[in-house]
Amino acid sequence: MAEKKAIALQVNGTQYTAEVEPRLLLVHLLRDVLGLTGTHIGCDTSQCGVCTVLMDGRAVKSCSVLAVQADGAEITTVEGLAQNGHLHPVQEAFWEKHGLQCGFCTPGAMMVAIGILQENPHPSEEEIRQGLNGIICRCTGYENIVRAVQHAAERMPG
Repeated sequence: MAEKKAIALQVNGTQYTAEVEPRLLLVHLLRDVLGLTGTHIGCDTSQCGVCTVLMDGRAVKSCSVLAVQADGAEITTVEGLAQNGHLHPVQEAFWEKHGLQCGFCTPGAMMVAIGILQENPHPSEEEIRQGLNGIICRCTGYENIVRAVQHAAERMPG
């Protein structure tokens, strides 16, 4: 058994410490250790993007990040988007523009959308589609997801 390593990270504004095996993936730390199950596991190969979270403000696939690599980082999961009882503009846009169907990819798609809008507050449709390239959605055909990101861009400050 590998020697465990102490890590400390901030998740959704709360400071956590944990003793983890060096091979533990961030997605498993979030789901299995911290109980934040909004981050989904889809493919285990970093292809589908449903496990996307924000790490220090950047969208990353949490199945491709070791928990020890997140030591000292600030992580935001889908559970951390709503503030003071109000949905994040991206969450509202996905709801209003029907950017979900079964909902399995939705948390990851929302986190990718936030990443897109942080890099470019006013992306074109093509830029949105390119940014969503790492999300596999088997239900929506992406049209409403793109519309949701466009709608969020109109509503978000910046």
